[in-house]
Amino acid sequence: MIHDDLHSYEPRSGHGLPHDPFNAIVGPRPIGWVSTRSAAGLVNLAPYSFFNAFNYVPPIVGFASIGRKDSLANVEQTGEFVWNLATRPLAEAMNASCAAVPPDVNEFELAGLTPVASQRVAPPRVGESPVAFECKLSQLIRLQGADGQAVDTWLVLGEVVQVHIARTLLQDGIYDTAAGQPILRGGGPADYFGLGEKFLMRRPR
Repeated sequence: MIHDDLHSYEPRSGHGLPHDPFNAIVGPRPIGWVSTRSAAGLVNLAPYSFFNAFNYVPPIVGFASIGRKDSLANVEQTGEFVWNLATRPLAEAMNASCAAVPPDVNEFELAGLTPVASQRVAPPRVGESPVAFECKLSQLIRLQGADGQAVDTWLVLGEVVQVHIARTLLQDGIYDTAAGQPILRGGGPADYFGLGEKFLMRRPR
């Protein structure tokens, strides 16, 4: 079937729709639930909707910070972060951690989560999360458009130097993705997905 009835647009001129479809088309996406710690010792926890894995050996993951947020500043200062698996049971806590609060507010406390000391990096991991990757910064890249102009977004890439997996998710030594109940970001203003389900969750204001 050839699709000849198309809504076509040039992004720089606007999409002309109630909500930008880009995020919905490139989705659902895994959530980068990132914990960091500043040079002064302030802890931060925040979810990022632009996150993924980029390499096997060494394992590299990355998230994009649109704007200079606390997580980005902390990684710049220390070169470390932890990715925590956001799961369906932790969805509300994950959502609470994305509130726009000052740098001195501890999102672990805000979301009722337990910070657990990491083994190889300073930022703590989320104790309630069944999977965590301790990461060391490998590259920090400011993105730019095709015209070479810098945009207000930074790609943070980190090598995974320590992995933590709840043994309940290992079936005969094989990681059970479905049992981990990961949640994924959709494209609408409140769209999230579990494996096989869609649910709505508004960000806190």
